[in-house]
Amino acid sequence: MVDQKNVLVIGSGGREHALCWKLADSPFVKQIYCAPGSVGVSTTNKVESVDLDIKNYQALAEWCKEKSIDLVVVGPEDPLANGIVDGLATFGVKCFGPPKAGAQIEANKDWAKAFMIRHQIPTARYKSFTDAAAAKEHINNATYPALVVKASGLAAGKGVVVATSKEEACQAVDEILTDAKYGVAGETVVVEELLEGEEVSVLAFTDGETVSMMPPAQDHKRLGNGDTGPNTGGMGAYCPCPLITPDQLLDVKDQVLQRAVDGLKAEGIKYVGVLYAGLMITKAGPTTLEFNCRFGDPETQVLMTLMETDLYTVMKACVDGKLKHLQVAWNTKLSAVGVVIASKGYPETSTKGCVISGLAQVQSNPGVVVFHSGVSRGANGSLVTAGGRVLLVCARAGALRAAAAAATAAAAAIDFPGKQYRKDIAHKAFSNKDPIDQ
Repeated sequence: MVDQKNVLVIGSGGREHALCWKLADSPFVKQIYCAPGSVGVSTTNKVESVDLDIKNYQALAEWCKEKSIDLVVVGPEDPLANGIVDGLATFGVKCFGPPKAGAQIEANKDWAKAFMIRHQIPTARYKSFTDAAAAKEHINNATYPALVVKASGLAAGKGVVVATSKEEACQAVDEILTDAKYGVAGETVVVEELLEGEEVSVLAFTDGETVSMMPPAQDHKRLGNGDTGPNTGGMGAYCPCPLITPDQLLDVKDQVLQRAVDGLKAEGIKYVGVLYAGLMITKAGPTTLEFNCRFGDPETQVLMTLMETDLYTVMKACVDGKLKHLQVAWNTKLSAVGVVIASKGYPETSTKGCVISGLAQVQSNPGVVVFHSGVSRGANGSLVTAGGRVLLVCARAGALRAAAAAATAAAAAIDFPGKQYRKDIAHKAFSNKDPIDQ
């Protein structure tokens, strides 16, 4: 008989729903608790949403011991940046995720850029500023297009402006530094060189020594079709992404992911969990735009539908320092496409309480999985919107085009007032010889 374990997942979004969905598949997992969880998470087999104070590490650790939690899986970046892994470790509770010092790779972009330079990880030229006038002077006089302006701290995926002009970049500096649009997250701005090419996300599992790369995915940050409108937390993703070649992927593994893990180790940081590299595939090759210290959202949702190896086993191998003994397998015969359905007003605001219809019909489609990001129960038990990104519909098929068509059709079949979704997720991967069906 298999010795089954209990797991706690921290978070409430679509990423956490996908992680719970995949962990529930494991024969080694008995019960999953998700804090705070969600309506969608709670409908998943083996999963119970729980209300816990994740900032009180002693109380959280005591709860974990009471419930015989074998592993805590941290979804979002904020708890990692706040030191939840270190806090629970002092009470003997194991976490899948990096310590606070490792989470700096996402939580402090100024530190992360300097780290990349120190360890010869290919990245864009940059300068950091706390003074708006100095930042604007650099934008106007740099020998390269210094048009990417980032809040150095965590801004929920929204603190990046890719400007189309020097004026727009200077305006972004004023918003972040002078107007404090992102609060303390924007006390330092990083001004980077604008790179040309396609953006690709490559995530990897790591135990602090070994790196096991996941298939490449592409996130779609802009709100509207054709990459128009404001930046969002992500409007959809697909996997695998053919815009990066197998040779380039090998370079990314060696020169970006392994080099980062080795560099962190050399600086006394044992980095365990997921390391996410946001890359630009330039004419000169892959260049690192940013690192994230956790699973991406919405990349996780598509990745989990293609993962063949047991997720709990992989996470446990990372935490126990045994990843080199494990081959992580992925379904190479299928493509997965996820389309986010967002509420009216997103990303600036969100509309709550709108009744969602069509969900049951879509969920009955074979090959389609729906993950909840911002959904709650209405007064009469109906499902209603409760956030900016509401749902992600993921479809799998043998051909990427078929998966994209199925995911887009599923998104069209779900309705609520003011819904927003893109109809061109994965279209960048379709070949020019094979025109996009409008």
